[in-house]
Formats: sequence, C-alpha cells, structure tokens
Amino acid sequence: MEIITADHAGFCFGVRRAIELTEEQIRLNNERPDDKKISLYTCGQLIHNRAVTERLRENGVGEIQSIDQAGPGDTIIIRSHGEPEEFYKKAEAIGVNLVDTTCVFVGRIHQLVHQAAEEGRKVIIVGSRDHQEVIATNGWCQWKGVIIQDVEEAEKWAENFEQGQDDGLPLIVCQTTIRRELLDDILRVLDRYEIRYELKNTICNATRERQDACARLAAEVDMMVVIGDPNSSNSKKLYEIAKKYCKHAVFVRDISDLELKEVHKYNRIGITAGASTPAWIIKEVISSMSQNVITDEKNPMFDYMDQIEDSLRLPKPGEIVEGEVIDVLDNEVIINMGCKKDGILRKDEVTLEEGQKLSDVFKVGDTVEAKVMKSDEGDGGISLSKKKLEMNENYKELKEFMENKESINVEFIRAVNGGVIAQYKQVTGFVPMSQLSDRYVEKADEFIGQRADVKVIRVDDRRNRAVFSRKAVLVEEKRKQVEEIWANLNVGDIVEGKVMRFTDYGAFVDIGGVDGLLHISEISWGKLKHPQEVLSIGDIINVKILALNEEKGKISLGLKQTQPEPWSLVGTKYVVGQVIEGKVVQIKEYGAFVELEAGLDGLVHISEIANKRVDSVSDELQVGQVIKAKIMDIDTDRHRISLSIKATLSDDEDDAEEETAEEN
Repeated sequence: MEIITADHAGFCFGVRRAIELTEEQIRLNNERPDDKKISLYTCGQLIHNRAVTERLRENGVGEIQSIDQAGPGDTIIIRSHGEPEEFYKKAEAIGVNLVDTTCVFVGRIHQLVHQAAEEGRKVIIVGSRDHQEVIATNGWCQWKGVIIQDVEEAEKWAENFEQGQDDGLPLIVCQTTIRRELLDDILRVLDRYEIRYELKNTICNATRERQDACARLAAEVDMMVVIGDPNSSNSKKLYEIAKKYCKHAVFVRDISDLELKEVHKYNRIGITAGASTPAWIIKEVISSMSQNVITDEKNPMFDYMDQIEDSLRLPKPGEIVEGEVIDVLDNEVIINMGCKKDGILRKDEVTLEEGQKLSDVFKVGDTVEAKVMKSDEGDGGISLSKKKLEMNENYKELKEFMENKESINVEFIRAVNGGVIAQYKQVTGFVPMSQLSDRYVEKADEFIGQRADVKVIRVDDRRNRAVFSRKAVLVEEKRKQVEEIWANLNVGDIVEGKVMRFTDYGAFVDIGGVDGLLHISEISWGKLKHPQEVLSIGDIINVKILALNEEKGKISLGLKQTQPEPWSLVGTKYVVGQVIEGKVVQIKEYGAFVELEAGLDGLVHISEIANKRVDSVSDELQVGQVIKAKIMDIDTDRHRISLSIKATLSDDEDDAEEETAEEN
C-alpha cells in the first residue's frame, strides 16, 4: 500500500497564528500567581476543530457564546474568523481585554467592506451566511451586505438589482474558504445581467492551493481520505472535491472514524486535511494506516513524518530561510517556509524603488529568500527581512573591498559622537572624526548629506559593524598626485609656485601639489636677513628647480636664478666716472661696502670717504645710510667696483666755485 499526502494539508497561516497566540496567553496565565490569574475565553470555537477546542479547555480556556457573558478584566481571544465591529465596542465598554487572532486575510476583507460602506457603496459577500467569517464581515459594513450563497440566490438578486449612477460600483468580496468555481458561477450570472461591479477576490491562496492539490491527488489515487472537523467549512469543501475526482472518498474527524479494513483494500491512498486540522491528528491517522506497510525508506509516510518533525522546528534569528509566497498584501508578504509558522515580510524590510509596491516585486508562488529577525514576534508569525539578507551580501562586498583595498561611494547621513554614520546600500558604517579628512575637522556637520569615496578599514559582519575612512582616499589621491608631479619634474625647470609659509632659513613654495624649499640664499642676489624682506604669503612667483631628491621627498628651489646675475649686466649699466646712489651695507676697518643693486656692491676705501684724514670709517658712515659715490674703477674679472665719496665732494666744490665765478 502506498500512502500519498497532498501538498498544503493541515493548519493554514491564520489557524496556526490563532493557536500560537492562544498558547502564549495560556503560558502567561500559568506563570501568574494563583491570586493574579485571569479568566481566558474564546467567543465560540477558536477554530473549527473539536479536538483542539477540548485541549484548550483542558488548559484553562473557556468558551462563551456572547461577549455579554464576560466581565471586566477577563480576556477574550478573538477567533481567527473574526468578529463584527460592534464586538470591539462592547468589549471596550465592559472592560474586557482582547487578544485578536483574526486571520490577516480576513482582517483585510473587513477593511475593504468598511471603506465601501463609508463610501455608500453596495457590498456583496459571496459565502455561507451562517459561517462566522461571513457574519463578522457583514458586521463591518453596517450589516447591510448582500450575502449570496449560490447561483440561485445570485439569480434572484440580479433580477431585482437596479444599478444607480451615483451609488458607485458594488464591491464583491468572498469568504476565504469558498471554491473558486462557486465564485466564477456567480460572476457569470452578474455578467449576464450586465451588472457592473468591483471584484476583490479574497479567497485565501492557501485555500486555493489546498483545494487544487486535493483535486490533483484525488484523480491519481484509489482512495482519498479527508481529515477534518464536520464544522469546518473548508474541510467539507475538500471532501466535495475529493468525491468529484475519486470514487472512494471518505471524510474522517480522526483515527476513530477510519475503517482500517476498508483502507487496506486499496493500493494507492491519498491524504489531505482541512486548514483547522492539527498535525498530530494527521500523524495519528497516517501512522494507523501504515501499520501493515513495509518499512521502506521510500515510503511516503516516513517522508511525511519527517515533514511534520521539520515543521515543528522554528528557524532561529539570523538564519537565512527560503519559502513560497502565499499572499501579497499592501504592507506585508506572507511566506510559507514549511514550518509551523509562516513568515511575515513587512514592507519596511524590503528595498523598493520610488513608487514601487510589494505587488510589483512579489507574486503568489514566488520562491523568496530572506533572513529571520524574530522567530516569534508575538502575533504568531516569523518576522523576516530582505534588507537584512541584502546586508549580508553587502558585508561580503565590504570585506572584498577591504581585502582588495578598493574605494566605495557612501553618503554621510548623520553625525554622532566622534564622527559620522555613512550609508552604503543597506549597511551603515562609522567614519571617525580623524578619518573624515586629511585636515583637522572640528565639526562633522559640514559633511552630512554629502557623498564621498571612502576606504573600508574594518568589517565585523557578526556584529553588523564597519569602519570607513575618507582620509585614506584623500591620502592615496595625494600620493598619486605627488607621484605624477614628481614624474614630470626635472632639474632646471622653471615652474610657477605659491609662497605658503616662512622659516628663518627660507620659504616653502607649493609648485602644484608638492612643496619645495626656497632657501634664503637662493631668493635674491643680494643679502637678506629674512625672506619677508622681498616675499609675502600668497605671492605667485616663478622659481627654478635646483635639486630633486624623490626618495626623501625634498625639492630645492631658486628664485634669483630666474633673474640675470647682476655682474653679467655691469658693463651695460655702469661706467667709470658715473655717480651712483647706494646704501651702506657693511663697514670694515679699511672702508665701507655700498650696494648699487641687489647682488652688486662697491667698496669705498677709507681714503675715499672724505677730503680729510679719516681715522675710523664708522665715524663718518653708518650701515643703512644712503650716499652718493663716483665709480672710480670696474674690474669685471675679479668682480670689484671701486667707489669714491670724496670725488663727489670735489665735484661739488668745483661746481660751487664755477657758480661763484659766474656770479662775479
């Protein structure tokens, strides 16, 4: 005998969530002291399964039929099928605490009909009017919904419906567990009467998948076993489908309803279960059926047992999981991962482009990989994140960039103590203040909102930390710039530079990204005490490269070399007998040196200072004094110029005598 289990059998997301939240309330209540325990109730059956209801009762969860039976301080667990709007208002008035386990898909229907009712539109609910889900849904549209159960009711309603121009299109929603064929049949009726409407197909994806899987399997087996509670609407629909495709189909609540003798007549047996059927009942039925089955590794019973065991294990935070998209809502995606809880991927955990919606990125049936944030976030689901998964990949990228010493582009998003936070894709990194620039930075505010290239200098993906350096990029850029500059420099080149700073021994000049030293002796052909005598900070000057030492990073510059050497022009500017004006720059025992121009001095011998005997030069002249002197001799070979002050005095006397003679 071969036992084959249908895909998507057993608890759906909504039922599983309701059970999880209820078990959590039981646990919390058991932890309270006896005098602090509270009364726990469900209003009606939490789910349509007697075995589950009995287990809850054994664990202290009572069942009431109306909220009026509860008192202040009691806790009511709202069933997965939901409750009408007025239920919540009564609970608030009484002082009852609510734990809402309404299925997220049912809650979405409540939102749709509530909005339509506020807009004054007609609401049509396709489903069973006695089903709690339909009752609750009608309570969210002011009890004015039109409930259509079958084609005959659709015909009667369509015959009498008059479509107004100002009422808006009627909104059609569905009980989540109805068959798609029923909806299609009813829509064909409305189309035949040319009734315009807006359809929101709210049949649960899990329901559609379960029903489709049941139909496929039933057509392939000799016998089909449907496990479910007689009060479960979706379980009964599975039985209808099974009977349609398989001649021998049975509906059982649990193992007590199954005639094992009948089972053993068939070679291939299919198994499916309703959305409110717990795994332990399914396991019990399969185990009993398999007592006479050869224990072969390929036996599907053992595969299914493994699946059940796997479904009991929850993925841990940080684990990367894969699952199938079973529904896409406005703000979250529901993902089936094959365990006892479904994954919830919220919109803010997905990277979307501007204007994108979740439905643009995810489709039912898609296989999705994500990272687990929380194994139990309190509402029965497993919190997932695509962003965190992308962060893992981003951290791998950062490690590669760090190993390869490559730069990345980041945005500085906010200032923090000691630096700034920079964003790279889905991860952030810290940039210390000392690594923001190659200059001193007092406040980081000037960088916020800017983008820049940085180096990755540390990555710790376990602790989700990264450290970036903008300074490293700037230093590297400067190094490359310096290398390029050095490659283009040659001794003897005349280059433009900017005076940056002074020292007692010279000036430093920026020649396009590197500094060179302009020694005080190379500034002027004359003698200087300080560079500031001829230069100022910021001056743009042409300098000559005198020496290069790339290994030590030293460049020697000369300014005077860009000007003619004074002695080379002496013959064209000065002649013997010429009277010049100069400044005394040095006094010796034998005379005084007078500067004709920078780098060109002449000597006034002590005997040529005055028309009298001079015992001491300093008695007649002082350094800095401007005097007139006559050039007596020029020796270009020995670079000597002889001057005479006395000769100018004789000239003055001769001139005075001539003037006196003319007057007489």
